[in-house]
Amino acid sequence: MDEALLEAFHATAYHVCLDTVTWATIRVDLPLPAQLADAVGSRPWAFITAWNPQARRRPPTENLAAQRELLAALQAQPGVDVRPAIGVGASGWSEPSLFAIGADALTLDRLARIHGQLAYVHGEAGGVARLRLLD
Repeated sequence: MDEALLEAFHATAYHVCLDTVTWATIRVDLPLPAQLADAVGSRPWAFITAWNPQARRRPPTENLAAQRELLAALQAQPGVDVRPAIGVGASGWSEPSLFAIGADALTLDRLARIHGQLAYVHGEAGGVARLRLLD
């Protein structure tokens, strides 16, 4: 991954929908906001998307179909709670995303690779948000 794209991942605000009016924002290398930490509890979590594989734009209909597949795969995992989310970059770029609570790293890596993602943000309870780079 080139340096500019890596910087973009780090500069992105990762917003998670808590309820119909409340959002919490995740930042790489910082702890989760308190409201989100309460929702996560002791479980692992991830901020992941199926949009724009390999950081290349593609038609919205293809992105929506892939996102639905990712959502269904996450919801099929026992004990996984999924919330709507959106990543918003410093340049104004944005991608609909999902915040998954309770999915393990092997599952998340597999799903991210299936959907052509270069990275996703993840963490463990009480830890900081980390950018997980994939090959």
